[in-house]
Amino acid sequence: MRWLAAILALAVLAPAHAQYPTKPIRLVVPFAPGGSSSIVARVVAAEMSKELGQQIIIDNKPGGGGNVAMLEVARAEPDGYTLIIGHIGTLAVNPYMFAKLPFDVDKDFVPVSLLAKVPNIFVVNASVPAKDLKEFVALARAKPGQLNYGSAGNGSAGHLAFEYLKLVANIDVAHVPYKGTGPQLTDLLGGRTDASSAGTPPLLPHVKSGKLRAIAVGLPLRIPSLPEVGTVAEQGYPGFETSQWYGIIAPAKTPEAIVMRLAAEAAKAAKTPAVAERFAADDAIAVGSTPAEFAAFIKQEQARWSEVVRKAGVKAD
Repeated sequence: MRWLAAILALAVLAPAHAQYPTKPIRLVVPFAPGGSSSIVARVVAAEMSKELGQQIIIDNKPGGGGNVAMLEVARAEPDGYTLIIGHIGTLAVNPYMFAKLPFDVDKDFVPVSLLAKVPNIFVVNASVPAKDLKEFVALARAKPGQLNYGSAGNGSAGHLAFEYLKLVANIDVAHVPYKGTGPQLTDLLGGRTDASSAGTPPLLPHVKSGKLRAIAVGLPLRIPSLPEVGTVAEQGYPGFETSQWYGIIAPAKTPEAIVMRLAAEAAKAAKTPAVAERFAADDAIAVGSTPAEFAAFIKQEQARWSEVVRKAGVKAD
C-alpha cells in the first residue's frame, strides 16, 4: 500500500508545483546594498519576474561575511519562496576559512543557477615599475617581502585572489587588509600600497585615468574594457582563474520541479538584452546554468579555494 500512498501524495503535490509561484518570491542578498551581488540580483530578478508572473523581492541581509543570511535561508521553508544569492565567498571560501559554521553549504542548500561572473583584475600604482604580470613577478622576486598589496579585508575576494597569485607565481608580497574597498583604494592611489586585486567597477576608472596600471585579468579570456591586458593564464600560469561569481541557491529539499522552473527562468533571463547591457558596464559575464552545471562549478571552486585558504593560512577575523 506504500506505493499507493506515494502516488496519492504526488497527485496532491503536483498541482501545487505546477501553479508555482502563486505569491512573491524573496531573494536574499547576503551583503549590503550597492555591491555587485545586489546589481546581479536586481537585474536578473526583474527579468525573471516577468516570466514567473510574480515579483521577486530583493532583501539585503549583510553580516558575518554572508553567514548570517545563509543561516536564515538554510532554516527557511523549502517551498521556493525564499532563495539566496550564493557567491564565491559564502560557498567556496567561508566553509574553509571559518573554524565552524552553523550550516553545511553542501547539505543545507541546493544549487539553482549560476547567474554571472565578474572578473577580478590585478593592478599596481602607476609608480610601480612593472608594465605587466611578468615584470611584476620579476620585481617581487628581486625584492621579496618589500612589495605590498591592499585588500578590502581579511578573506575578501581581493585578498584570496592575490594569495592565489602569490602561490602560483611563488612570490612574497605582504598583505595589508583594510575595512572595505574604499579605504584600500585611497592608499593604493596615494602610493602607500603597491598593488591590489578587485572587480573592475572600482578599479577601472583609475586605470583609465592613468593613476593605476592593470597588469593582468583573472578570467581565462581578456575583457572588453581592457583588451590590451593579458590574462594571468596567458602570462605564464595556465589554469589560473579568479572571478567574483553569483548564483541562486535554495534551501535543501526544495522540490525539484520548482528548482528546475527557477533554473530555466534564470537561464532565460541571463540571455536577455537588458541583462547583457547592464552586465557589460561592469565586464560581467552572464551565464545562466542548469542546477547540475552550477553544482559542478561550485565543487570546482571549492577545490580551488580550499587549497588557497589552507596554503596561505587565511583565517576569519
